[in-house]
Amino acid sequence: MIAQLTGRVAVKSANSCIIDVGGVGFRLAMATGALAHLPAVGDDVTVYTHLQVREDELSLYGFESLEEQELFEKLIAVNGVGPKVALSVLSALSPAALRDAVLREDDALIATVPGIGKKTAQRLIIDLKDRIGELGGGVVLAVGGSVGAEASDALASMGFSAGEIAVALKGYDGPDDARALLRHALKRLGGSA
Repeated sequence: MIAQLTGRVAVKSANSCIIDVGGVGFRLAMATGALAHLPAVGDDVTVYTHLQVREDELSLYGFESLEEQELFEKLIAVNGVGPKVALSVLSALSPAALRDAVLREDDALIATVPGIGKKTAQRLIIDLKDRIGELGGGVVLAVGGSVGAEASDALASMGFSAGEIAVALKGYDGPDDARALLRHALKRLGGSA
């Protein structure tokens, strides 16, 4: 499988690019944000890739980060979501924004993506909720900074899933203290809050 390409940007268009690797041009379909971050034509670049093999076609998809590549692969594993829809999702929402929407179960936001309806948005949330925290960026928290990260790490070490952690940390409005946040989360997980 082709997992990464390093070469020269030969062509950039609205939804794809061609990377020249040793005289061979590879066409990559990419999300609009990733295309915008590519260097100028003629400059060197390294792009992470996913090769989609079908009976009558080979398609190569490019990503600016491993996190974006992993999220794409999780998206196409969802029933009813193909590579084009997955790229549409990544074009409309950053990996962090999508992860946050899934953890908050914000199907209305996900349904604003072209090609995604309400039912598909709900299916995405159900299929991705427990696996989304496994991505490089970890859990996106409503509670900011190192306090939220410290409490999240503590809950993860106790064996709670990313979805459970996101729900447990919701609604905290106390002091900026990791221990207080952790107590709040444990009460919610225990059902006494």
